[in-house]
Amino acid sequence: MRGKWAQGIVPRGFKWIITDRLAVCERPGGCGTSHRKVRRQEEIIWLRENDFDLVVSLLGSEHNLAHYEELTVKWAQVPYGGPDEGPERLTEVLDRLVELTNDALRVMVHRDELNDVVCGLMGAYLLWSGLVTQGPQVVSLTERLLERRLDTPGRRIIEQAIALRGGVDDGDADDGAG
Repeated sequence: MRGKWAQGIVPRGFKWIITDRLAVCERPGGCGTSHRKVRRQEEIIWLRENDFDLVVSLLGSEHNLAHYEELTVKWAQVPYGGPDEGPERLTEVLDRLVELTNDALRVMVHRDELNDVVCGLMGAYLLWSGLVTQGPQVVSLTERLLERRLDTPGRRIIEQAIALRGGVDDGDADDGAG
């Protein structure tokens, strides 16, 4: 490959949560019937060429994992399906994400789609890691970073994180926007 194609293409839905440290996107190549092998390869190449140290898949399936290896991109699988998995699972996932980002690694997190589960989890991560301390603040910040409104599943994830943190929040995770 030569020229701009050697650099790959930016994954769909790419957004920084913490600039140059933690980002999210939809699964490289897309999901379901919209998944394209060539697009997957180009997006994984982009991750590699832009110095991402690790891709974290929140999927329970092994989609893309072999392709990360083929293209020499390190990965970790941390399956998470959302708030219905309960607070204990959320604790495990958040602790693992903190562990994976502790060494100032450049990390990309994805599920099939950039949906409320990913967005709410990123808000919970900001709270869990102590970067943001209040529910309304983390909801607002997450919505601005991801340029989308957090609906019930995302807000429930943040509420679970607040409860697990012993109510470090001075308010309710619903900031009145809904």
